Amino acid sequence: MRRWFLLGALALAAPAVAQTPAVNAARAGGAIGERYDGYIGVAAPVSAVVRSQVATINIHRRSLYSNLAARKGASPQDVGITAGCELLSRVAVGETYLLSDGVWRRRAPGQGAPVPPYCR
Repeated sequence: MRRWFLLGALALAAPAVAQTPAVNAARAGGAIGERYDGYIGVAAPVSAVVRSQVATINIHRRSLYSNLAARKGASPQDVGITAGCELLSRVAVGETYLLSDGVWRRRAPGQGAPVPPYCR
């Protein structure tokens, strides 16, 4: 029940973390992707501009997770992992993602969303 409540709150707050054209291009090219912990990671070499924009997005996400955790009596890490479950379920074909085993993968055509068992 708590997980669904957090997901609802995250869904409402998600538009606050905007993407940029450079980040979107890097995501489409597989250079960056969603991580299991709710943050964006760098999977391949990217420009300093993209790296900076990824860091900015992650700072905003960290702030969002911390604020939500304080309001809901959860830890920021738990909120981030809950967000990671939702974000991983949205990974499109061709995009990269990172699970808790530390291996970057690219979602292949016909492959289901990369949702870890603890997210179900």
